[in-house]
Amino acid sequence: MKNFKLVTFALLGFAATSLASCSAPKEETTDETAVDSTTLVVEEAPSNTVVDIAVGSADHSTLVTAVTTAGLVETLSGTGPFTVFAPTNAAFAALPAGTVEGLLKPESKDKLTSILTYHVVAGNVLSSQLTDGQKVKTLNGQELTVAIKAGVVTINGIKVVAADLAGSNGVIHVVEGVILPK
Repeated sequence: MKNFKLVTFALLGFAATSLASCSAPKEETTDETAVDSTTLVVEEAPSNTVVDIAVGSADHSTLVTAVTTAGLVETLSGTGPFTVFAPTNAAFAALPAGTVEGLLKPESKDKLTSILTYHVVAGNVLSSQLTDGQKVKTLNGQELTVAIKAGVVTINGIKVVAADLAGSNGVIHVVEGVILPK
């Protein structure tokens, strides 16, 4: 209750200050192009990393939970660039019962990290750069195999259902299954 009162008083104080500043007379200036460099505020451009894209997608909440549990958020929010083959929630749900829950346990962190880094390739690989039979090395050191048949792209047999979701540090290709390392 004490915290509620403090927050209420703080909000009231802020509102009063805002109202007072709105009704205060404005100073006249003769040079409308003059800028006081001491009050110049530079805002950073909003981030839109591959992690931000996944966080903003309702279809990737399980992936976001897994990336967080594995401690990969900072890495995948870094400079990159990264190409991420992002499984949907339905892809994780299709795994045998208990698999996801087991992977999210602290003692399974290494296995979870290996699976997740198997979905990430260094570089910005757009769908137009993928070729049938192409091998791409993942961050976990193993390779993925690209297949293109009748215009359908698969990665290790898993269908790509959305491609080229561009972020500030890479690209995401949504896949309909979890790609498991060998």
